[in-house]
Amino acid sequence: MEEAAARVGRFKANYAVERKIEPFYKGGKVQLDQTGQHLFCVCGTRINILDVASGAILRSLEQEDQEDITAFDLSPDDEVLVTASRALLLAQWAWREGSVTRLWKAVHTAPVATMAFDSTSTLLATGGCDGAVRIWDIVQHYGTHHFRGSPGVVHLVAFHPDPARLLLFSSAMDAAIRIWSLQDRSCLAILTAHYSAVTSLTFSADGHTMLSSGRDKICIVWDLRSHQALRTVPVFESVEAAVLLPEEPAPQLGVKSTDLHFLTAGNQGVLRVWEAASGQCVHTQQQLSGPGRELTHCTLVRAAGLLLSVTADHNLLLYEARSLQLQKQFAGYSEEILDVRFLGPEDSHIVVASNSPCLKVFELHTSACQILHGHTDIVLALDVFRKGRLFASCAKDQSIRVWRMNKAGEVTCVAHGSGHTHSVGTICCSRLKETFLVTGSQDCTVKLWPLPEVLLSKNKAPDSGPVLLQALATQRCHDKDINSVAVAPNDKLLATGSQDRTAKLWALPQCQLLGVFSGHRRGLWCVQFSPMDQVLATASADGTVKLWALQDFSCLKTFEGHDASVLKVAFVSRGTQLLSSGSDGLVKLWTIKNNECVKTLDAHEDKVWGLHCNRLDDYALTGASDSCVILWKDVTETEQAEEQAKKEAQVVKQQELDNLLQEKRYLRALGLAISLDRPHTVLTVIQAIRRDPEACEKLEATVLRLRRDQKEALLRFCVTWNTNSRHCHEAQAVLGVLLRHEAPEELLAYEGVRASLEALMPYTERHFQRLSRTLQAATFLDFLWHNMKLPTLPVAPSAL
Repeated sequence: MEEAAARVGRFKANYAVERKIEPFYKGGKVQLDQTGQHLFCVCGTRINILDVASGAILRSLEQEDQEDITAFDLSPDDEVLVTASRALLLAQWAWREGSVTRLWKAVHTAPVATMAFDSTSTLLATGGCDGAVRIWDIVQHYGTHHFRGSPGVVHLVAFHPDPARLLLFSSAMDAAIRIWSLQDRSCLAILTAHYSAVTSLTFSADGHTMLSSGRDKICIVWDLRSHQALRTVPVFESVEAAVLLPEEPAPQLGVKSTDLHFLTAGNQGVLRVWEAASGQCVHTQQQLSGPGRELTHCTLVRAAGLLLSVTADHNLLLYEARSLQLQKQFAGYSEEILDVRFLGPEDSHIVVASNSPCLKVFELHTSACQILHGHTDIVLALDVFRKGRLFASCAKDQSIRVWRMNKAGEVTCVAHGSGHTHSVGTICCSRLKETFLVTGSQDCTVKLWPLPEVLLSKNKAPDSGPVLLQALATQRCHDKDINSVAVAPNDKLLATGSQDRTAKLWALPQCQLLGVFSGHRRGLWCVQFSPMDQVLATASADGTVKLWALQDFSCLKTFEGHDASVLKVAFVSRGTQLLSSGSDGLVKLWTIKNNECVKTLDAHEDKVWGLHCNRLDDYALTGASDSCVILWKDVTETEQAEEQAKKEAQVVKQQELDNLLQEKRYLRALGLAISLDRPHTVLTVIQAIRRDPEACEKLEATVLRLRRDQKEALLRFCVTWNTNSRHCHEAQAVLGVLLRHEAPEELLAYEGVRASLEALMPYTERHFQRLSRTLQAATFLDFLWHNMKLPTLPVAPSAL
């Protein structure tokens, strides 16, 4: 703890992205491989492959045309994956390596809407929006059949499980099921009993019976020998998928005989098991229905004993097939993220509120996800109590809920309350103890909710159900929507921020007004107390963050830098710095003492609504409208340690360089100087070599023994030296060595050689002209010297 205290006492300089939770499924088909270990799903232009055990994305496949994927299918032997894009191209993938093995035109005149492999993994059927059905031989790489006659989009194709029969089934917008004979290349029969779109076709083990489901709220059992409907089962919901269960008893699903049973998934959001012979529902999943919980897909993997269902909220639920016991949950797409919080005593989990009534809890180490149901409308805000196991949520349904996470990491709702007359947009937990909650609403009021003793008691029965919360106090605080409430570290003060451009300070628990903070030009999005000083921070739609003194309500500082609304603000570094997030997608780190923006973090593409810091103050969490949650790590110490280590290494290398020059070990000295990436130091070494009596030979020997990357660096340095007449001689000497001894092909292969030559030529011409002028002047002097005629001096008369 002492180390942690020392760490938070220092100023932060930078954060780096440690982890990013991104959407991996945005609707469309999902498929499990036969082992149940890999999950394939569509996400725009990509097919994402997930590891079911960890929830991590193993690979993301995207076609070269970068168009949206409209259909895909994995072969029954798990070897071949085929995708179709809006560009009317089909791609065959070796998905484990992530490479395209074949790309060909779909020949359809409109995008491919569906595709399916046969049981041998050799034939692929594609149904298009142009009403055509095509069959391709994946092994021999050619189209085998082309069937026309379906009106509108062909949205469903399926091969008969017996490859010897060579039958293909398809369904289009007319709600009829067509049976195509590959042998006769004709339509054998048209089954017309559905009145709305057929959503799934599935076959019995003996191949004599087929089950079809539709949005007309019926499932039909067909005899494929007579092409007649054996039984119509009304299921009283729009069915998106139906699967035939293995013909064996499964008591937990109400299956007591080996007769035909099937399971349906539809808009009621529950899985139900039906007996085909009697048309009776023998098992209904115990689950509350609600908005966004309608089921859109369902698939059974018999070999792995797994059942996968998908909700309208893009949540993927994996069940054990024989008991419908929930095994795994995956949150495919969170849409707009409105709030995020660290969770757990060690901040091991995060809870995310998105544009949905569901909450998502992620375990950071394993990516495991829990989806929490309870609210009936979009959850708007979250807050966590001090110990980390208890947290609260508020929503558009005018209610609040309190949740508890047990030691195993499982979260349950333990309390709920309602009383506001409009959406509850903000919530804050007490700071000292787990004693109360404060909520703010669009009805312009704040409510104080005490937590009952039974909620905090360790003797509370785990299955006794949520406790009802009652508001202790209600206070009308502002004239417009209340966007933020904050409780002071001592639990005695409350701050509220509103759309009316003011923040107010209240005394708890009576909610008595103490003062008003006025000065922002737009509405306030966030208020936050300093953990150390009697200071309040406010973030506003006017693009500024302000600090206010609690004693006299005066504005102490204003931080300007965001180009749009500032949505969240948080104190870090023991109240000496601020983190702010805005609707410009930026997160900024500020030092309060000098009003300086130390760092701008740009990783989101849309409004950053959620911002939270962990207890040790070394991680930050952000969530934005781009559906991404980012975990940021404080890398200040790491970067400072790296910088210090780099400086020490530079000092050591400089000393070693001086020693090598002293010992005239020029090759080692030149290599070391180049590795330091200091042109002036390299120049010093070259000058030392040129001062040697055997300069020319030693320079050649030294330069030619350098590695290619070192020669490339030396050439770059020569460009710099050549711009200065004092150092051009060294540059020209090195260039001379390279041009005399390196082949032109090798020189042209150097990295950046063309740019270097372009920079060298004008200065070299200038140096050459200067030398030419000097040579001309010297020649003229020599000419003058030789042509001077000195008068003969008179001989002095000899003395007599």
